[in-house]
Amino acid sequence: MPQPSSRYTEANSLRLHYLESGTADPNVPPILLLHGFPTSSHLYRNILPEVGKAHRAIALDLPGYGLSDKPLDVTYDYDFYADTLDAFLDALGIDDTHLCVHDLGGPVGLYWMLRHPGRVHKLVVLNTLVYPETSWAVKLFLLAMKTPGLRDYLVSPKGIVATMKLGVVNKGRMNRATLTPYTAPFEDPAPRKALIKAASALGTAGLAKIARELPGYQGSIRIIYGENDLALPDVAKTMQRLKRSHPEAELTALPNCGHFLQEDEPESIGQLIAEFLSRS
Repeated sequence: MPQPSSRYTEANSLRLHYLESGTADPNVPPILLLHGFPTSSHLYRNILPEVGKAHRAIALDLPGYGLSDKPLDVTYDYDFYADTLDAFLDALGIDDTHLCVHDLGGPVGLYWMLRHPGRVHKLVVLNTLVYPETSWAVKLFLLAMKTPGLRDYLVSPKGIVATMKLGVVNKGRMNRATLTPYTAPFEDPAPRKALIKAASALGTAGLAKIARELPGYQGSIRIIYGENDLALPDVAKTMQRLKRSHPEAELTALPNCGHFLQEDEPESIGQLIAEFLSRS
């Protein structure tokens, strides 16, 4: 399949990078795919072509990540990201959309979605945070992001490589070609400082708001998660809780996938998302 197109646009006074597959059809909503720490749109490179067969599929580099701008004079909070997503979709001329979220892109995307009831038709939830009751691993990560030395390692190329390898079951997929697009944007100190800010500014208040308002979401939900998640060891409990609040949601647990399930089984993930979007 053809590789996704690499593109840029200006939004919220930022230069934003994104990958895109498929063609725009005014009668078919596109899907916006959001990543988390420490990744980028590169995480979806092998998923976009499959989803793009029938939908316009767009994976954004959130500010502070990937090839998008990494300002040091902003607060990377929920409202900043929500405003950026508004501006990004406006720049692309997109009104209604589907949404796919992963890792810290979950809180970012869900918070934005709940600011616009009815704008997101279908929601795909991958391994992510949804509720304010976080695991010991998440608490440890947030503490690490406040600890000099440790946080500097985590946002360095070596730290990013270690995080990516820890987050997959299939270690053989983590070769240089796969890892370099994740590490290259953070060779210099300034982008690393921005990544620290971006990874540590999302507090539990936003998650509490999501937990209160998400049960009222009326769109269709597809839950897909890797069971062997060392970053989010309570991911099964999170997904089961989401399933209880939305009994009509379809849930698939993948035993041979870790936190970065898009790297472990991209073909399966792409097909599951494409099938979900194709249903009326």
